[in-house]
Amino acid sequence: MSTTPPQNRRFQQVDVFTPIPYQGNPLAVVLDGAGLGDAQMLRFANWTNLSETAFVLPPTEAGRAAGADYQVRIFSPIDEMRFAGHPTLGSCHAWLQAGGQPQSKGYVVQECKVGLVKIRRVDSRLFFAAPPLKRSAPSPMLLAQVAAALGLKARDVLAAQTLDNGSPWLGLLLDNPHTVLQLKPDQLALKNLGHKVGVVGIYPQPEAPALIGRSNREARAFSQSAAASGPEPHLEVRAFGAPVGILEDPVTGSLNASLAQWLIADGYAPDQYLVSQGTCLDRMGRIHIERDTDGQVWVGGESVTCISGSVLL
Repeated sequence: MSTTPPQNRRFQQVDVFTPIPYQGNPLAVVLDGAGLGDAQMLRFANWTNLSETAFVLPPTEAGRAAGADYQVRIFSPIDEMRFAGHPTLGSCHAWLQAGGQPQSKGYVVQECKVGLVKIRRVDSRLFFAAPPLKRSAPSPMLLAQVAAALGLKARDVLAAQTLDNGSPWLGLLLDNPHTVLQLKPDQLALKNLGHKVGVVGIYPQPEAPALIGRSNREARAFSQSAAASGPEPHLEVRAFGAPVGILEDPVTGSLNASLAQWLIADGYAPDQYLVSQGTCLDRMGRIHIERDTDGQVWVGGESVTCISGSVLL
């Protein structure tokens, strides 16, 4: 049941992890979310049919006391999420565009279900501090079932971890990025297994141009998009979310935060690198990863507002 009569509320639709409209991951942002009930938020998120919809509200009393600038509630089409990466950056972008002024000179502090998340600005990019990660080795049975649903052989998987920073994933490090790009998963099987799955492949940097030149159609598309968007990425990532109604997410901040914390800690990736995601969906998502001297992982990218106006809600 609605808790307030419908009213016009400020709205933006933001494309995240790209400076180019319609090449990243879209996010619906309702900037005046105060007074909306859970059912209203979920109904609107389901209606937008986007992977996530965010509602900006005043911080809670506890959040305000801790220095939060605003609160964000994040919904997939089927439920509320404790944390998600592209809604974190997209909401901050929309809040700043709408005139939001952070209390701190150096950071925006966003409150969400996992607590307070710091966001910093570096030139045209916003970076969020990756929330604490819980990780462990998946069971051999689960790993075998997921690999089979993805069409992978055992030799294709170099390492695997269950990852949870408020948004749970099963992460798989594959033998190379071209295996990642060639995946044609059995989405029904993934849905029935009940696990969101993120896959990653690491490009051998000195040889990447030659390897890409010899690769298949998907990798050639990647090569063209990479050339158009600047530096060569270090990693190729795909995210499959059939259990939450998203067959493949274009660009995924929460997953990349977890992957970075895992891969850097275990020596698979350097302290700073660039991710490509969305290639197989004809997107050019670019995620910048940095680990600072204190060991904090930061996940960043650019955002662009594609729609600005109001919604009746």
